[in-house]
Amino acid sequence: MQTGGRGTEGNATPALLKGDQELEIMAGKPKLYYFDGRGKMESIRWLLAAAGVEFEEEFLETREQYEKLLQDGDLLFQQVPMVEIDGMKMVQTRAILHYIAAKHNLYGKDLKERALIDMYVEGTTDLMGLILLYPFLSPEDKKKQLATFVEKATKRYFPVYEKVLKDHGQDFLVGNQFSWADIHLLEAILMVEEKACDALSEFPQLQAFKAKISNMPTIKKFLEPGSQRKPISDDKYVETVRRVLQAYHDVKAT
Repeated sequence: MQTGGRGTEGNATPALLKGDQELEIMAGKPKLYYFDGRGKMESIRWLLAAAGVEFEEEFLETREQYEKLLQDGDLLFQQVPMVEIDGMKMVQTRAILHYIAAKHNLYGKDLKERALIDMYVEGTTDLMGLILLYPFLSPEDKKKQLATFVEKATKRYFPVYEKVLKDHGQDFLVGNQFSWADIHLLEAILMVEEKACDALSEFPQLQAFKAKISNMPTIKKFLEPGSQRKPISDDKYVETVRRVLQAYHDVKAT
């Protein structure tokens, strides 16, 4: 599903391509505008990588870069992430993710499957939201937030996905096919394990799920060193975000 490369074997030329294939070649690679760190863009990186889509990134490092995007009218609600894709400048993380998932057949076969995918993704989004602001917290609040994050992962969220996989006996969360829900859950699992390495010790179904999804070719590539996956956010990332957004207010644990 990489952009610009589908169906061009032999003597085929862009003039012979139709529909989405022609659009992808004309549009080029998606371009992501965000900081050089995880934040709200990381799930978008995961989804593009899982779909086998190559993408470019422009990292925001100065206030001037951000102000230029504002002045050019590129940020509809004056916020990032922003993704240039298929001739659009998309904002709002959820809208971007929905578009990519649907475009690359990662969003179920029908309305019911899409509803299930949405439910599972919203669950993992809530869980990951607990750690999103973690780098910006005080040392004392970090301890509180970490405890809350791990407890909710292992007591509220992981039991749900464990039961889903056990009840239907399939490899994937929805429709027995690889979807956005699987990608998002693996991202969440790995985030939790970074904070609590034994988090899956009581969840055999999730252990098997993690092993299977991690070894899918596009995911395996994304998890390798040197990929566009971002490391745990550090103090440099925090300072860059604060400087660019001029956001120096205190952030509290939730």
